[in-house]
Amino acid sequence: MSKSILVAGSHGGVGQHVTARLAESGDTPRAMIRSESQVAELAALGGDPVVADLTEPSSLERALEGCDAVVFAAGSGGEDVYGVDRDGAINLIDAASEAGVDRFVMLSSMGADDPDAGPEPLRDYLIAKAEADEYLRHSGLASTIVRPGELTDEPGTGEIRAAEGLELGEGDIPREDVAATLVAAIDCEPVVGETFEILSGENPIPDAIEAVGSS
Repeated sequence: MSKSILVAGSHGGVGQHVTARLAESGDTPRAMIRSESQVAELAALGGDPVVADLTEPSSLERALEGCDAVVFAAGSGGEDVYGVDRDGAINLIDAASEAGVDRFVMLSSMGADDPDAGPEPLRDYLIAKAEADEYLRHSGLASTIVRPGELTDEPGTGEIRAAEGLELGEGDIPREDVAATLVAAIDCEPVVGETFEILSGENPIPDAIEAVGSS
């Protein structure tokens, strides 16, 4: 049965791939955007655009209306890491809980488990992601947190490595494969309640995430 899934950050590099993939699968991606100027672009990808702002909690109720799950693929781009990557995520977690939308898949980042060990320019970003991840874990929602390594714009291969912990700097991953992982996680029961990291690899995405969730 098809589902309606809110895609926060649907205009971003990963979010556009998530939106297109969900539409291709027969689900309805509720493409959350901040500007009316992005409506046509997201509709062309198969999304059902809705204008809302993660930093304005009052706008999120309408965005979540009728949704069965949330994929959080939003990012501040370094401009407001605490306002968007942390507080925006927390706002959407709270709104999903209040709306009765139980399934929540979060795009995070490798390095969020130990921000102090990360590169100095990314320190605040990793702290923000770590705090948002921790909030989601304790929210009571059926959550999955996906932490990719360095992102590239190479074409996706459909194959990854997935584990509770991977080594920073030992690889990268196309945004297209990150999006495919987020989408696959929505209906993957073994990864509910799990946090795992991903890089390019040799294992088909559904097999890779099911294995890490079952380990």
